Amino acid sequence: MKKSKQVILITGITMSMFFAGCSSVPQEEIDEANAAIEFAKTAGAVIYSPDSFSALQDSMMVAMEMVEAGKSKIIKNFNESREMLEKVTIMAGEVKTETDNRIEELKKQVQATVEEVNILVKENNQLVSEAPRGKEGTSALTAIRNEIAMIESSITEVGVMYENGNYLGANDRAIAAKEKAVSINSELKEVIAKYKKAAGSR
Repeated sequence: MKKSKQVILITGITMSMFFAGCSSVPQEEIDEANAAIEFAKTAGAVIYSPDSFSALQDSMMVAMEMVEAGKSKIIKNFNESREMLEKVTIMAGEVKTETDNRIEELKKQVQATVEEVNILVKENNQLVSEAPRGKEGTSALTAIRNEIAMIESSITEVGVMYENGNYLGANDRAIAAKEKAVSINSELKEVIAKYKKAAGSR
């Protein structure tokens, strides 16, 4: 009989401990998830991984709804919400990694595009010196020189954006500068080719 009471007592203590563990709000997991989300946000996830960060916030919202649902039960149980919060923490780490990778990718793209633009600017300046003059040609070349100067100014701005950590803006500005430089390059080559062809037929 004594032994039977001891078994009941031990079982009761074990069950109490189990329910106590299930019934306590998973504050530690909540704090960890929030910290991981903030870490991803600080890394630039809102700008460089907006879709993933939005999904992360949605998942955290679901986790907190599960916590609230657990609170409303007569026998409180937070096992599911605890698991969800742990998943959110892992997800936040993945978003942070995705963000870091996107930033590194943009850095390389900006550097490569700036290098291409600098080469084009140098070539365009050379083509300007080879282009035909004349009444209309001189005014056209002056306009082209101004456009080249604007491209060089844009590349300077790209450098400032890059140094300030605005890699998305720097990439957009660099691409726009490249498109303009390519357009001028094609225009100059076409004009020079036509001039040479006309001169050769005389």
